[in-house]
Amino acid sequence: MNQAIKRCKGLTEEDQALLARIEEGLGITADVSRADILIYGRARYDDAIVIAQAKPHSISPLYRSAIVGQMVSPAQQPIIFQGLNGVVAHEQRDRLMNGAPVVQEVYPVRNLAGRVIACLSIETNLIERERHRRRNPAFRRAVHWLQGMALRGELEGASELSPFGEWDGALFVDPQLRVRYVSGIGTNLYRRLGYMDDLRGRYLGTLRTGDDELVNEALRLRRCLETETRPKDRIWIKKAIPLRQEPGGLLSERLVLPNSWRRLWETWPTQMGLAGTLLLVHDDTDARQREQELKVKSVLIKEVHHRVKNNLQMVAGLLRMQARRSRSVEVRSQLEQAVERIMSVAIIHEFLSGEEGQLINIRDVCQRIIVLARQLALSAEKQINLEVEGPPTLYLPSQQAITCALVINECLQNSLEHGYQQRQAGTISIFLCEESDDVTIEIRDDGAGLPTDFELGHTDSMGLQIVNTLVQDNLKGTFTMRNEHGVSAVIRFRKSPLGSDETWKERA
Repeated sequence: MNQAIKRCKGLTEEDQALLARIEEGLGITADVSRADILIYGRARYDDAIVIAQAKPHSISPLYRSAIVGQMVSPAQQPIIFQGLNGVVAHEQRDRLMNGAPVVQEVYPVRNLAGRVIACLSIETNLIERERHRRRNPAFRRAVHWLQGMALRGELEGASELSPFGEWDGALFVDPQLRVRYVSGIGTNLYRRLGYMDDLRGRYLGTLRTGDDELVNEALRLRRCLETETRPKDRIWIKKAIPLRQEPGGLLSERLVLPNSWRRLWETWPTQMGLAGTLLLVHDDTDARQREQELKVKSVLIKEVHHRVKNNLQMVAGLLRMQARRSRSVEVRSQLEQAVERIMSVAIIHEFLSGEEGQLINIRDVCQRIIVLARQLALSAEKQINLEVEGPPTLYLPSQQAITCALVINECLQNSLEHGYQQRQAGTISIFLCEESDDVTIEIRDDGAGLPTDFELGHTDSMGLQIVNTLVQDNLKGTFTMRNEHGVSAVIRFRKSPLGSDETWKERA
């Protein structure tokens, strides 16, 4: 039960359950009606409150954001209070929505005792309203029946249906399963299966697409059903919505008959007026093919990263072998540093070979670099603790992650090489911080500080020159170093988007 319903006054538990059933049917009703549908309840004061909202997928919605819980006064929308007073009302608002005036129809919602407990507002722009008036009368009646059943909370199983989109087809079949209406998109969908003639007047069973079985099952269960079929190598998602015409006619004040409609509904369709069935068809073939192609590409890309990682490890192994055989201490040191740089890049490709996306958790990378440093650079006699602090997840696009891996590795090696020449123990910490799109990485040690005449722009250290260049050119950020009970190296930069601004946000 949503919280907005609880803010309405005078509702019993049965009333709240009825409103919940009505809400379940609003989604598919809004899609087929090509309209926004809202339910208003009477708030505990003199205002009305939006207690449910459904935005259509078949057209652009009038309300871009959710307005459930929003209050309206009689001065703002008098038509809503007409509905709450039991009056069916209709008006055209001058306020423009998406370039056209809004047409609003309001119907009271009554409980089994006949008391008005809410009102339903069907809202669409004037252009779409005129289009609907020009559609086939059989389809217009079907939409009215659908709206009436939604208003009474009779659309069993509607909440389990997928949305009805702009490019989906619609058919209306009568109680004898004969096609009375088919939309233009529906006609094109069936033509892909070879049905070139007009489908109107044909029985569903003659199409040999399984539509008649789906409709019969929906009628037998008296609920909306959805299934996936594969006619002639196409992938179709079909929805069947059984409809009945209420005794009081189309949407009117007699739409809800107190104490009587539920008993009649229990025996429908044998004793009630079976109106027919809406059959909605979505062709998902192209979307599935694109999804499959993306999966294949993802597997190939991961395989490439795996091979690159293996090749880098092989190159590192060759350099490590060459370093062992070298008699020059300086050459051996340079080769070992090259091995560490290559392995820091290999770590990123290892992550990419196992990840679904192109985003890397930089904290995991730091942990792997620490393991690598302990194996390759940390002397056995040194008791230096290496640790990572900060948020458990900090995702970066792969290119930024590769740069950060190289930068972190260089700073870590610099601390190990220069900070603890005269000390046997200490701590080197990697601090990670993320604020909105800004990232800060700080490598801090408690070893020997920087020389008094140190200037980053004039240092002879190849490693620091590499770090400064990578941060400025690749990360478009800043790199600073300062004495702080040891040395603190700080890298600051902004995240770069991957494909779209939302990709990494959703993953993180």
